[in-house]
Amino acid sequence: MTQTELKLAAGRAALPFVKQGAVLGVGSGSTVNAFISLLPTLPFKISHAIAASSASEALLRAQGITITDLNNVDRIGVYVDGADEIGPQLALIKGGGAALTREKIIAQASDQFVCIADASKVVTQLGKFPLPVEVIPMARTQVAKTLAALGGTPVWREGVTTDNGNHIIDVRDMAIIDAAA
Repeated sequence: MTQTELKLAAGRAALPFVKQGAVLGVGSGSTVNAFISLLPTLPFKISHAIAASSASEALLRAQGITITDLNNVDRIGVYVDGADEIGPQLALIKGGGAALTREKIIAQASDQFVCIADASKVVTQLGKFPLPVEVIPMARTQVAKTLAALGGTPVWREGVTTDNGNHIIDVRDMAIIDAAA
């Protein structure tokens, strides 16, 4: 299978988790884009969705799906998102696309989280993919110093501003042994 076919297969596998009448949470990234492209194949129309990024929001709107704000709902039925790395015990590195804070908040507000990814994302130890950390701009240097003291090599992702107006620090050279710690 091509990478595109793998992404579509992953997106297709998440469709049964989308329930009629429930608010849908949607993450960001190329696999999520494939999932969004498949939403019109559902036998019902999705009433409302909450997106983790402006890019996903635009794709959902293009499908005719109404976007709502998290402040307007009690719970999200299911949240569908991808991952940058999947480690042992299904620990994830997420946020390579710079939507990590919104992704985490939407996931927490959801009854169910469905991660869509292909086998290329599975690793034996997290940390080959840089760990993205979203920081407020005025704290970027201070947070980088703290991350360096923890053993990582923090690199400011210059030129990238999140939808929240924040910066991203990618932490390299940091093997994540216990993601739960």
